[in-house]
Amino acid sequence: MSIRTISPVDGSVYAERTAATLAQIEQTLQRARAAQPQWREVPIAERAAIIGRFCDEFERRGAAIATGLSWQMGRPIRFAPSEVRGTLERARYMTGIASTTLADMDPGPKSGFRRFVRREPLGVVFTVAAWNYPYLIAVNSVVPALMAGNAVVLKHSAQTPLCAEAFAECFAAAGLPSGLFQVLHLGHADTERVIRDPRIDFVAFTGSVAGGRAVQRVAAERFIGVGLELGGCDPVYVRHDADLAHAIENIVEGAYFNSGQSCCGLQRIYVHESVYDRFTRGCMELIQQYRLGDPLDRETTLGPVVRTAAADAVRAQVRAAIAAGARPVIEERDFPHSKAGTPYLAPQLLLDAPAGSSVMREEIFGPVAGVMKVRSDAEAVAQMNDSPFGLTAAVWTRDEVAAVTLGEQVQTGTWFMNRCDYLDPALAWVGVKDSGRGCTLSVVGYEHLTRPKSFHLRVST
Repeated sequence: MSIRTISPVDGSVYAERTAATLAQIEQTLQRARAAQPQWREVPIAERAAIIGRFCDEFERRGAAIATGLSWQMGRPIRFAPSEVRGTLERARYMTGIASTTLADMDPGPKSGFRRFVRREPLGVVFTVAAWNYPYLIAVNSVVPALMAGNAVVLKHSAQTPLCAEAFAECFAAAGLPSGLFQVLHLGHADTERVIRDPRIDFVAFTGSVAGGRAVQRVAAERFIGVGLELGGCDPVYVRHDADLAHAIENIVEGAYFNSGQSCCGLQRIYVHESVYDRFTRGCMELIQQYRLGDPLDRETTLGPVVRTAAADAVRAQVRAAIAAGARPVIEERDFPHSKAGTPYLAPQLLLDAPAGSSVMREEIFGPVAGVMKVRSDAEAVAQMNDSPFGLTAAVWTRDEVAAVTLGEQVQTGTWFMNRCDYLDPALAWVGVKDSGRGCTLSVVGYEHLTRPKSFHLRVST
């Protein structure tokens, strides 16, 4: 089977790979299983040195990696380097905390005994990564899995296969022993086959809710852990005391960066009635400043969505929201590159969006956001929680106490004040409800890539 990457830039075939055969899958899993026992015995400091060299190599190739990213998934070249920087930030942070995080846990003295809990590697981790942030998504599990003593097999999206290969090249240049990091190009059936294989000990999946359900169904046949980072329809609240200029700038960027193709990109905007008109007017003015076009042009600030079918789906969701009563305020003709039958799609802001409309209920993976007026904090919280998703949420306010109080009530994995759409590697990255299960990043992320083993030793007196 051939796996083809159609570039959203111009519709050309940017990359083509042959899917792994059953024999190649078998060889890959066997190599991973054989390499891992020796790797777990390598001191953490030596593992960290290898990952450090991986980071140096990744950074050295940064310009080429950024250009390839633009061609594969359409991010404007002026923004693509930020993914290189973010990948390095996460990799270096997770490497830096490994020695203390993975150290034995001492529950305290007990006469006549020595007791501790050790975190042991799981074995072989199978990472299935999405295309929209292909390096940032993969690094969340790949680097901590290796630092914890696991082997890793990475299956990347058919849209971004070269990203997986770039990881492999950098690990090879860093001197990572053979078999510990490998790449498989797979279709859906063979992805399920790998999950079922007894040599796989954990699955880290990032993708759609439907994809997550499929992974969980297959993994449920075995007693292995699964990490699922799924969809989002993330809400934000602009409180009456918000710094409006700051809120407008943050929220517009959070909604339209990467052409809205982010699981934690905000989509539902709730605004206190006292600032609603000023806020929406400011958003409209800022959105009009975007330049939609060729992502390889450094003047472009809004690139295409990943494929024409995705653009058509977004257009259909916008039409459904308008039919339900939402009011569009951005004219498509102001963005001449936006054309039906292409992945180039104008941004849209939908005012007075009803609670049940598509923009306020469904994940719209495109440059679209809906706005609803609210009268109180309580109404904002109720609306924010009225969703099957729960990845991130945010509030803009000058009142830190109010922000914490509201955050305690909102059903979300991450709660922001005066910012959005960012992963701090020191904090747990986690979702609730249909946004997934499990955790990556921070010290908590290591708990999902290791198993605790208790040592209870009666000592001689």
